[in-house]
Amino acid sequence: MAQQMGNQPLIVLSEESQRTSGKDAQSMNITAGKAVAESVRTTLGPKGMDKMLVSDTGDVVVTNDGVTILDEMDIEHPAANMMVEVAQTQEDEVGDGTTTSVVIGGELLTKAEDLLDQDIHATVLAQGYRQAAEQAKEILEDMAIEVDEDDTEILASIAETAMTGKGAESAKDTLAALIVDAIQSIADEEGIDTDNVDVETVVGGSIEESELVEGVIVDKERVHENMPYSVEDADIALLDTAIEVKETELDAEVNVSDPDQLQQFLDQEEEQLKEMVDKLADAGADVVFCQKGIDDMAQHYLAQEGILAVRRAKKSDIKALSRSTGARIVSNIDDVSEDDLGFAGSVSQKEIAGDERIFVEDVEDAKAVTMILRGGTEHVVDEVERAVEDALGVVAVTLDDGKVVPGGGAPEAELALGLRDYADSVGGREQLAVEAFADAIDVIPRTLAENGGLDPIDSLVDLRSQHDAGDTTIGLDAYTGDLVNMEDDGVVEPLRVKTQAVESATEAAVMILRIDDVIAAGDLKGGAGDDDEDEGGPGAGGPGGMGGGMGGMGGMGGMGGAM
Repeated sequence: MAQQMGNQPLIVLSEESQRTSGKDAQSMNITAGKAVAESVRTTLGPKGMDKMLVSDTGDVVVTNDGVTILDEMDIEHPAANMMVEVAQTQEDEVGDGTTTSVVIGGELLTKAEDLLDQDIHATVLAQGYRQAAEQAKEILEDMAIEVDEDDTEILASIAETAMTGKGAESAKDTLAALIVDAIQSIADEEGIDTDNVDVETVVGGSIEESELVEGVIVDKERVHENMPYSVEDADIALLDTAIEVKETELDAEVNVSDPDQLQQFLDQEEEQLKEMVDKLADAGADVVFCQKGIDDMAQHYLAQEGILAVRRAKKSDIKALSRSTGARIVSNIDDVSEDDLGFAGSVSQKEIAGDERIFVEDVEDAKAVTMILRGGTEHVVDEVERAVEDALGVVAVTLDDGKVVPGGGAPEAELALGLRDYADSVGGREQLAVEAFADAIDVIPRTLAENGGLDPIDSLVDLRSQHDAGDTTIGLDAYTGDLVNMEDDGVVEPLRVKTQAVESATEAAVMILRIDDVIAAGDLKGGAGDDDEDEGGPGAGGPGGMGGGMGGMGGMGGMGGAM
């Protein structure tokens, strides 16, 4: 019986599942990771190109932002998704440098592939990569330049650097000044929360017409035509309760025998509403923002009192109003008092591009501000918004950490140099991994040169020789092809952009390298983006040719199936 059992193959996995193991699994995952990096590589740097992404429903996004591209690409391959997570972490932590982090991750995998072919074990590689990443953070810390919040010029440069190469570049001076203003306004003892900068977009006009409102813009209109359009020196009440008569909770049945009784009911309701409005008027409120509904009758009474009221305001707007005007949010109208009111020099309803909105301005110490971004078309405005949000994040991070590094490939050139020196002190096979890491970091200046139409080898050699001579701030000017002092040119980035990019890229690369077996419950598609068709004709990616440069992925999926 046992022998018979022994003759039959023992099936552990279900029939649908696929298993790829050993070298094949590693090579499949590395190809997937590299394909993701390749898809965003051309967007890096001031001369990077944009991608147009079209969703199933026909929505079009034109962007230069790494994380947006990867999110919109609908990637299914599990290893490729790990690379997308690198970009998402970078976006959450710093707000900029998403393309950089993914490109470094992809290059770490490429270099690892060569070493794996030389029979160096993946665990040794992982160990070497981690040591290199630790050392890289120290090298970056050493070359960092201190900044504080009074260095408005440097902060503006940081915002400009973050926007260079994106859709907002044409008006980056104007926007950078607004961004630094906004961040300096909202900074308080607890640090900087960029949620307090509300970014509103308006289609119409040009990017240069964007402006910063020291206060809040609420996307609502006043509730009654007879209310004033604007109120000067306004005392503002914020309610998160409705100005309505509460319905009875019980299912009570009231029998009315006489029309006068009904009239009494209605009069009583009106009376209650009038009392509520009187409470607000007595407290001295000129403007009321209500998070919930306002009864029609109450609107009439408010208009009679000359109070400007808004109903169903968003919770986030009410919070921003509370921060900027100093008003307390009241839950019970009976308790409202003068102390709960906030103050603004002007509250008025104005029109922006055909939409009526309420502007709350002239606030003494606006801890919440609103940026109005304009642009000729919807796609332009969307891309400007993405660029501005990156720049806001970057300026906030700079003020949190107080440290910046030069841009233009300078930190990467310095890292490659420092890591090659460090590799000599690392014994054993890990030394090869550290050297591979140093080579991988070079991908950033090389790509900057390629995207700028320069000769990558010449540029890299020149850059290295300058850094060898001790010029740590020398980087590549992608416009002219010259090597210049990036600090003097005002091309600087927060230290955290670089340290986070190195950390995330290393973690993802190490995780992908350590996988030697892929067991998929269903068909493992080669899913890193059929929609990415800008890398050459159909089949440009070798086996499987899934329309575009990611073709290799299709092949990898197919290979999995064949095994």
